[in-house]
Amino acid sequence: MTTRYKTCYSHSALSRVFALLAIVCISFAPALAQTTDGGTVISNQASATYTDGGGGNFSTVSNTVTVTVSNVSGLAITPDAGTNPSVVPGQTSVDFPFTVTNTSNFATQVRFLASGASIQLSGPATVTAAVIDVTNNGLGAGDTDILGNAADVISAALARNASITVIVRVSVNAGAAAGSTINVRLGDAAGGGPTFDNQTANSSANEVRTSSGASAPVNGESEARGDIDATVQNDVQLRAVLTAPAGPVALGSDITYTVQLCNDGNRPATAVTLGAFTGVYIVVPVPVGTALSAANSFPAGTTLYTNSSLATAPLAATWANTPAGTVTRVAINVGATLGAATCSGTFNFIATITTTNATTPIYEIIDGFGTNTVGATVTDQSGDGLTNNGDGNANFNEPIIGGTAVAGQGFQLITLLQQIGNVLIGPLGQPAAVGPTDSNDDYSNRSVSTGIAGVAPGGVTTAGGTIDFSNTVRNTGNANDIFTLTAPTVPAGYTVEISINGAGGPFTTVSGGGSVALPLNFGQDANIIVRVTAPAGQTVLTGFATVIRARSGNTNTNFNETIDRLYTGFLRLTKSVTVINGTGVGGATDAVPGAVIQYTISYQNVSSTGGSNNATLTASSIVITEDGNAAPNNWGATTDQVVGSATDSLGGTITGDAIGSTLLTDTVATLAPQQSGQFVFRRTIK
Repeated sequence: MTTRYKTCYSHSALSRVFALLAIVCISFAPALAQTTDGGTVISNQASATYTDGGGGNFSTVSNTVTVTVSNVSGLAITPDAGTNPSVVPGQTSVDFPFTVTNTSNFATQVRFLASGASIQLSGPATVTAAVIDVTNNGLGAGDTDILGNAADVISAALARNASITVIVRVSVNAGAAAGSTINVRLGDAAGGGPTFDNQTANSSANEVRTSSGASAPVNGESEARGDIDATVQNDVQLRAVLTAPAGPVALGSDITYTVQLCNDGNRPATAVTLGAFTGVYIVVPVPVGTALSAANSFPAGTTLYTNSSLATAPLAATWANTPAGTVTRVAINVGATLGAATCSGTFNFIATITTTNATTPIYEIIDGFGTNTVGATVTDQSGDGLTNNGDGNANFNEPIIGGTAVAGQGFQLITLLQQIGNVLIGPLGQPAAVGPTDSNDDYSNRSVSTGIAGVAPGGVTTAGGTIDFSNTVRNTGNANDIFTLTAPTVPAGYTVEISINGAGGPFTTVSGGGSVALPLNFGQDANIIVRVTAPAGQTVLTGFATVIRARSGNTNTNFNETIDRLYTGFLRLTKSVTVINGTGVGGATDAVPGAVIQYTISYQNVSSTGGSNNATLTASSIVITEDGNAAPNNWGATTDQVVGSATDSLGGTITGDAIGSTLLTDTVATLAPQQSGQFVFRRTIK
């Protein structure tokens, strides 16, 4: 008999083999797709056939052994190093979509960390939302928030090889620089290899990992990472260009500006709304000191005009397509759009100078308006940014004389005006005063009070005297100016000094050829003090004229003069006497006892008059005294008052016209320049 042996492996031996195979599979899990579901039972029963040599055929089977496939976790997130279309500064609701796939060999869930920690962003942007797109129709209602979640979010169970979509939404910073990169990462697996998928989870700070629960995988939980880049591209970039003449140009003439609008960005500019009108516009203010010229020829129908104040923003102004009233701005429509890297045509804008102040140049700066890709209004001024005005320093908004102003160059254009100097000088507060003949002989009259007491007409002063005159200088030119103050006419022996800082000085001597410089802005007045010192020995009741001249520095042929006239007293008293003899003794004018003596005192203000707005001398509170007992008078003892004889031609108030009176006074309230009167009274010779 032939003995046949049935060879079978023990169950324990087979188990060790399959376990070894499982370990090998686990070792290669990150690189190999899971093709057999975890938990699958793999059965194996051997069978054999044989014969007995005599024609009998036999079969047999072994016992059955089983191996259950282990759960092996895996997770993939794509894209890796993906790219989004380019974005622009200020763009919102930019979505970065990721696909999260369960590459495990069993159904599992995916865990996203609390408070959006599974999301990382670098670059000039902010994450505004992140969700599991449960509805598969983009970010919206019904999706699961993984940004504002207070605790970890665990997805619904995913079958083997099933996927979910995660959407991360960002807003690009308004100041994002062109060429900068925005990178969004979902997960933070480091791992090896280019895809960062199927890595062993390590509880890192930003991970996305499987969440298997009771179905513990033999390789532990897995994590993955995906990332997407987007490049920031320039949106609409408007550049307003303004060209202006440097000048100087004459007052009353025209200034012709050239304006243009360019789009230096990568996206086309679209229209803005000005009132009821739309378009891409160049807005040109009518410069201060000018008016819109009738010589302008703007495109009909599309050019807009406004009367709104320049303090009102252009987009808030009231616009019309026909000019009316005083136009403050003009909006030139360059089209419904302005393409990327494109400039409009050039347009002329003509302004007529209306200002009379040539010191202040004409300033102009224009604006461009359009709408960018993200629906925001974009604007540019021809004078924003930094520039260098030639002083070696870059300064903000420094004015540049003439030339071309370009956006980002940082200046506003100015046009210089032709400066003409002119001046008036006159009495205090009255620089435009006119004298008896013209504006060069207006005057200020004042009198000294020293050295004149007791000096009869025709005598001379017994002491010197000083008078301060107040004069006003006015800049009547069209610009700021520096005026030279001199005294071309000075009485002999006099000293004349000028202070431009009030009576406290300092004073500068101008008699003898000196001068004082007085800076004055356009249209400004300034008060000066002219100090005139007279020596003793001057004839009383006389005016001594000092001429003060102010000459323009801008136009040195233009000057004006005023007279500061010092009087040595200005009230003249002249007495005359007449004898009236009606006694029959002697002749009709013989002074015999009983005859009447008539005294006449003529009084006159000898100061000058004439012209308009001059500073004249008015005598006031005049009291004329006739004392018959005050030496050298003796008529008090030798005559008697003729009661009722005292009169004043100007109606002065008389006292002492009474029996026995030896003292009479005549009080006159005021006496204007060159005005005169008479005080008359009679006495009877005893």
